[in-house]
Amino acid sequence: MRHAPSRRLLRSGLAGVALVLVSGCGSTMQVGGPGSDPSLAGGTPTAAGASGTPSTVAEADGFMLHRVADPGPLKESLLSADLLVYSNRTLTAEEQAGVENTRGVAHALPMALAQVAVDGRTIHVAAADPGKYRRFTLPNAARLDDIWTRVAGGEIAVEPELGRQLQAADGGLSLGNSENAPRLHIGALASMVPQVHAVMNPAWGEAVGMVMDNALLISTGQRSPQVVAEALRTRLGAAASVQILGPDLDVTATQTAYLTGGSVAEAVGSFTYTPRPDGTVAVDPAWVSANIRTETVPILGTVTCHRAMLPQMRAALQEIVDRGLADKINPGEYAGCFYPRFIAHDPKQGLSLHSWGIAFDINVPGNQRGTSGEIDRTVVEIFKKWGFAWGGDWSYTDPMHFEMAAVVEPR
Repeated sequence: MRHAPSRRLLRSGLAGVALVLVSGCGSTMQVGGPGSDPSLAGGTPTAAGASGTPSTVAEADGFMLHRVADPGPLKESLLSADLLVYSNRTLTAEEQAGVENTRGVAHALPMALAQVAVDGRTIHVAAADPGKYRRFTLPNAARLDDIWTRVAGGEIAVEPELGRQLQAADGGLSLGNSENAPRLHIGALASMVPQVHAVMNPAWGEAVGMVMDNALLISTGQRSPQVVAEALRTRLGAAASVQILGPDLDVTATQTAYLTGGSVAEAVGSFTYTPRPDGTVAVDPAWVSANIRTETVPILGTVTCHRAMLPQMRAALQEIVDRGLADKINPGEYAGCFYPRFIAHDPKQGLSLHSWGIAFDINVPGNQRGTSGEIDRTVVEIFKKWGFAWGGDWSYTDPMHFEMAAVVEPR
């Protein structure tokens, strides 16, 4: 097993600042706490170029790093993260100006925001100017310069709990479920803005193909976020969703979901949705009508999935039949495909890929989370051949789970 060089990650929270040392195989050990003097071991990337614009690409510990200018020490006041305006396309200059000129909008930060598939879930990743984004985060994160030096230098900052779950042995995080998904080094575990799980710099955002300036992070200053939100919804109409953040987080507001990167993201499209109290989501009926199909496939019988996935799902299952392995899949233990919901029915965990209808679970009883699973490994390899990623490969395994990772056209 390859041991990564020791790196210190930064973990910030309300109670204080703790440093976490990441050693071989991704284990962690707390080496600091509230009141300690934070410092970093090892080299910290030094940025070059204009802040917020793509510049140099370098390599550190085997990771390619897209760098922008180091923001330096925090000099401006902190801001409240009150509203999030979010679209699946770049907001026009007129739309951005309209938001900024709306009464009650004290500050508006343009950024890129997208969802990426990671270990069966989707996480919200922002690409933003680190010197400006930090002002919207909690004080202990905002004031710790090393976090934002690392983000500017090409690393990614991730919510602590999520970062510990998803971090690979070498300290990396794959943004996507395909074999060629871009990988960033996790440079900091730090509290993020609500509804954002991770942040990287704009140079990385452009490199991975995010839609730039499709979101605005807003502080309303002394005015009520609820009042400003209504004004923005009236102004923007269907152009973008407007969500209340902070202590009055509005999880019932209509939200936007779109995947970024790769052929799958292009194939499945984007949709708006409204969360339900039970952790499921109501997806835009027009998107469902255009994309979700109920068809018959080998072995499993009738399934309801995204139309883009069905041909290769059918082809994989037919190959399993042709190779005499049909008895390795129990159709009575199939747990569905299109099931719009959050992971563990918790909005903080991100949308499940079942929400797009591009994931399915089979042989459920003998393939529970955290186990190696009983599923036949030849069956697994056939699904992989047809463009599916397998949950059994994850750090916290889910061997019943397969998800579309690449578009493969049957011939």
